[in-house]
Amino acid sequence: MPPVTAANLKEKPVRDLARLAKQHGVAGWHSMRKDQLIRALIRKAKARRPADPALRPASPKSAAGEAAAKAVRDAAVARRIDEARTRLQRAKNLATPPEGGKPSRAARDRMVVMVRGPHWLHAFWEVTPRSIARAEAALGPEWHAARPVLRLLQLENGLQASPSERVIRTIPIHGGVKNWFIDIREPIRCRVEVGYATAGGRFHGLARSNAVTTPAGLQADTLDAHWADIAADCEKIYAMSGGFSPENNSTELQELFEERLRRPMGPPAARAATQGDGDGEEDRVSDFQLEVDAEMIVYGATQPGSYVTLQGEPVKVQPDGTFRVRVDLPNKRQVLPIIASTADGVERQTVVLAVERNTKSMEPLSRDSGEF
Repeated sequence: MPPVTAANLKEKPVRDLARLAKQHGVAGWHSMRKDQLIRALIRKAKARRPADPALRPASPKSAAGEAAAKAVRDAAVARRIDEARTRLQRAKNLATPPEGGKPSRAARDRMVVMVRGPHWLHAFWEVTPRSIARAEAALGPEWHAARPVLRLLQLENGLQASPSERVIRTIPIHGGVKNWFIDIREPIRCRVEVGYATAGGRFHGLARSNAVTTPAGLQADTLDAHWADIAADCEKIYAMSGGFSPENNSTELQELFEERLRRPMGPPAARAATQGDGDGEEDRVSDFQLEVDAEMIVYGATQPGSYVTLQGEPVKVQPDGTFRVRVDLPNKRQVLPIIASTADGVERQTVVLAVERNTKSMEPLSRDSGEF
């Protein structure tokens, strides 16, 4: 736009001057002559020039200030971009540092799944930085869009190394953690693997877990979800996670329990194999004893308010009609009649439960520690 001067304005016709005056907010422009319009536009331009930097010629000092401000803005933008990249890399990095900062063994990848009740699996993994670097190299350009996930694999039969596995769930996770709880709706035999999934459907695995079978909802109580509370139920959790199963050929579950709980796990034969040969077998005390007793729980349900007896003894019935009683189980055959009567005594129903306990004590067996 040319500068606003009297010479430039004189060359314009009156109608153009009137249009400019209207645009710039000149009061009374519609009744002004040409010379009045020119003077009014010049005054308007002079009044606007100090407030409008675009109308002032740029000085070297102001140009340097603009350059410095632009450099500050560019640095702030670059810093925010770097911070965003760092957050993304941290969320993607599944490498786990050793506990306490000092590894007690050679670093390696491992993953363990524990059954924490009928509806929860506890997945625990450790992954080395070297494995993350290998995953990045293997995925190539797909690495940038890859995301860390857990895959829940259902086993179609009872074989540990069975190829009959199918992915039933893919669970997004993030870096900085090594524990994840997976909710289970129905009893299932499964394993879990951790790795990276790409946008194109490719999966790069880092570690696979042991195979476990979750119990039915009525067969197990939900166990607490914290490592510190596992000690009280460690044998139960270890057993449900396949620790005592003859099909379990993985030592990682036993290693993890022994590391965290600082106590041996598994049957004595397995413990002796890891503890080595002992000394002083000849001095071993031979009065090792085992005593076993048993009892059973009889439970059922009837109409609320009913009167129930077991072997003639009254049984407490809950408000919802359920009842539960512990019964001694001696080493013999028993016939237990359970009778329920309505509150008015008009109706009665009897169920006879016959049970037999047959306990045999086998001959003691002794063997050298070298036979384990």
